[in-house]
Amino acid sequence: MYNDKERFISFTEQEGFDKNQRLNSKLYPDYYSGYSLLELCCYHGAVDCFKLLRTKFKSEITQKCLQFSFLGGNSEIMSECLKYQKPDEKCMKCAIISHNIDFVTFLMNEYNIEIDLQYCGMYNNLESFLVYFDQTNDISKCFVYLSIFNIPSLFEYFLSRGANINEKFKYGKTALHIAAMFNSKETAEFLISHDANINEKIEDRKTSLHIAALNNSKETAEVLISHGANINEKDKYGKTALHYAVENNCKETAEVLISHGANINEKDDDGYTALHIAAWYNSKETAEVLISHGANINEKDKYGKTALHYAVENNCKETAEVLISHGANINEKDDDGYTALHIAAWYNSKETAEVLISHGANINEKDKYGKTALHYAVENNCKETAEVLISHGANINEKDDDGYTALHIAAWYNSKETAEVLISHGANINEKDKYGKTSLHYAAQNCSKETAEVLISHGANINEKTQDGETALHIAALNNNNETAEVLISHGANINEKDKYGKTSLHYAAQNCSKETAEVLISHGANINEKTQDGETALHIAALNNNNETAEVLISHGANINEKDNNGQTSLQYAVENKCKETVEVLISHGAKK
Repeated sequence: MYNDKERFISFTEQEGFDKNQRLNSKLYPDYYSGYSLLELCCYHGAVDCFKLLRTKFKSEITQKCLQFSFLGGNSEIMSECLKYQKPDEKCMKCAIISHNIDFVTFLMNEYNIEIDLQYCGMYNNLESFLVYFDQTNDISKCFVYLSIFNIPSLFEYFLSRGANINEKFKYGKTALHIAAMFNSKETAEFLISHDANINEKIEDRKTSLHIAALNNSKETAEVLISHGANINEKDKYGKTALHYAVENNCKETAEVLISHGANINEKDDDGYTALHIAAWYNSKETAEVLISHGANINEKDKYGKTALHYAVENNCKETAEVLISHGANINEKDDDGYTALHIAAWYNSKETAEVLISHGANINEKDKYGKTALHYAVENNCKETAEVLISHGANINEKDDDGYTALHIAAWYNSKETAEVLISHGANINEKDKYGKTSLHYAAQNCSKETAEVLISHGANINEKTQDGETALHIAALNNNNETAEVLISHGANINEKDKYGKTSLHYAAQNCSKETAEVLISHGANINEKTQDGETALHIAALNNNNETAEVLISHGANINEKDNNGQTSLQYAVENKCKETVEVLISHGAKK
């Protein structure tokens, strides 16, 4: 934006111009929520465009406008913004970034906003740093943050003024920790030569070497090691410097640490080695370095997972190939019995699954629950991965410990397309689990209308019963899945079919307050006064469960309100005994005998 007022006017006069539009661009800091036109004017110091937006469109001055005005540097914009917003710490950050010392001192003196010394270092603003020292004379704090600038001669001055070489500040950081963070090698050497404690820890027990590794400060790491830094020291999470070097893909720093004796197979509190972490972050080259120096490829963490498990979990195909080529056990299981292929299937890592299979992964291997990779691919509706597994010989009708096939699971999760894939490759539609349920029962249970239609169109037995004699229609009624019930009925489901206790679908609808499904069943000929083995009608069951709305539906369609069960009890007696006040009122209002 060049403050070209005439072109900006033309822009605003275009058809469809939106005064409230926002720009999302990586060119600007913290861009995720986007910036308004007025905020961008402030950022660029475009004062004429700023005035146009304010006068013509009444654009709102936001806090971000004020913050950006300290970056844009236009005093007229800044003055206008200050009328509507109060400066905050982000204004100071912008002032430091702009290297305008007048803005910095203005915020410090007029609004008592402290100069952030870390920002001074990050944006190489030594002048603001010195202004802070001049204003506060805070030797200790300035000494710690001086490391960012990597000017050893200044340390001589502060030490002569009584600074403590091991002074701690925010989070327990010393000047040496800061030097390690910003790779200030010369400063680190100076501090160490003046007896800085190399192995001093911050609040989370990180040493300067941890911090150097975390920030890929290779040269500073070498200085620390050469002066006796404990290379295998652990922080509060049990991590060594090598863990952090690998986590941030700092290959060169990792090589330095290894060459000086870092324990490659050291574990953190979760049992992760550096190789686990390299696999997690797909740090292929760093993984190769670790392996070439003796990392145990099949080492397990506290969950029983190897590096290969983590490479697959994050779909790190290249790292997985490196691990396999160096002898990773493809069929190794974690504590839950998951192989890498189970995990690839779960996360729909199709390409990585193909790599595993091509190197001999057992497609039909089961976990501790009896599930194969195909079960997991289907559970997460990973159609493509399921197709890969099937094409390489996955047993479509394999059952887990509950007797579920992949098709049961597809029906449960309404994975219609995956169900079609399974059926097209020979899945047994009427296969039962250990409870006697077919895939259609699960489709009915979870309102998987579309999947139910697919199953029926391919020959699912609509009136198949579970061990308790339940049909899919019973289950649809129990779960008030009226749309699925409609589908089942339209394809010939027996509305008055009874379970082992003599209950029909209408009894189930009454039991679970499935008013809508009850209406569907009745409209298609359900026998309202049908009795169970105990002589209960649907109205008895509605009364028992205080389902007064369903009771209203039943009565309005001719339910015998005074019908008795095998023990001579009426629906009203059921409602009274179970303190179902609302249903009692409904029954009495419709003539129930007391």
